[in-house]
Amino acid sequence: MVTITFISADGDMERQVEAKPGDNLLSVGQAAGQPLEGTCEGQMACSTCHVIISKDWFDMLSPASEDEEDMLDLASGARRTSRLSCQIDLTEDMDGMIVHIPSESRDMQGV
Repeated sequence: MVTITFISADGDMERQVEAKPGDNLLSVGQAAGQPLEGTCEGQMACSTCHVIISKDWFDMLSPASEDEEDMLDLASGARRTSRLSCQIDLTEDMDGMIVHIPSESRDMQGV
């Protein structure tokens, strides 16, 4: 199992969830009630699943593709360690990863 910690935009709430290697970070976050819309359902045609990876973990991920970088350019509040959660498939090496929800996140599913 892989443990992922999601931290709310205001930093007040932490939610640890367990997932299996091979699970997609977007799906894991949605199942855990995180405000990750994922409008395009992982087709990398939007930036509604934007997350900020903790600096300690960011360099451990495979680099973002050029298409992902283009979508991140459209994400509100994007930072150097921003990624699209739909593009991250979990591995055993990601056990303990910390993921921050950006303050500009929107979850139209919760409306």
